[in-house]
Amino acid sequence: MSLQILAVEGLPEVRPGDDLATLIVGAVELRERDCVVVTQKIVSKAENRLVEIDPDDPRSHKPLVEEEAVRILRRRGDLLITETRHGFVCANAGIDLSNVDRGLAALLPEDADRSARRIRDGIRARAGVEVAVVVSDTFGRPWRRGVTDVAIGCAGIAGVVDLRGTTDALGRELQVTEVAVVDEIAAAADLVMGKARGVPVAVVRGLDPAWFRPGEVRREVVRDPADDLFR
Repeated sequence: MSLQILAVEGLPEVRPGDDLATLIVGAVELRERDCVVVTQKIVSKAENRLVEIDPDDPRSHKPLVEEEAVRILRRRGDLLITETRHGFVCANAGIDLSNVDRGLAALLPEDADRSARRIRDGIRARAGVEVAVVVSDTFGRPWRRGVTDVAIGCAGIAGVVDLRGTTDALGRELQVTEVAVVDEIAAAADLVMGKARGVPVAVVRGLDPAWFRPGEVRREVVRDPADDLFR
């Protein structure tokens, strides 16, 4: 299997109320079983998940963090590690000030799986092709330095591929292996989107056809707290 990862360049600045499916279809020619990766930031902008803050106060977004969090797991200085109502454990409830106009903070989409479905349905209606959609965001990880992109929403693709019961290259049966393919897709797409290039959409082409099925991040990828050793 080989993959192509294509940056979608030339998109206009996204504003509240914009139709992302229309913008994407106008910027790239899509094929059946492409996977379109869309950054959280433009989804939040299009859905008007923007809140005014004091542009001269670097801490003015901090009350928003506590409002958006259902639980605060750790505090260290200005950094809060929080659990959001979506079940995500991340810094500052996913609230971001980068790549938005000065004086605004971007909140996470209310339901990124629903956002992904809306974009996928819009692409089908406008381009006549069946694609998958992944909404990506940048997360840090415990015990590892640096950030990577992960999926916070998806549609038309498995969130997790369960390999339990299959065999490895040496014929051993896999007992516990489940692969978060949407996180891998999000991280791969970020290699061409970057953090400061102004490229908020990428297309991943050549994925395993078996992965194209209904999927949700919240239901498949987010671990149930009862099964979590660290919360």
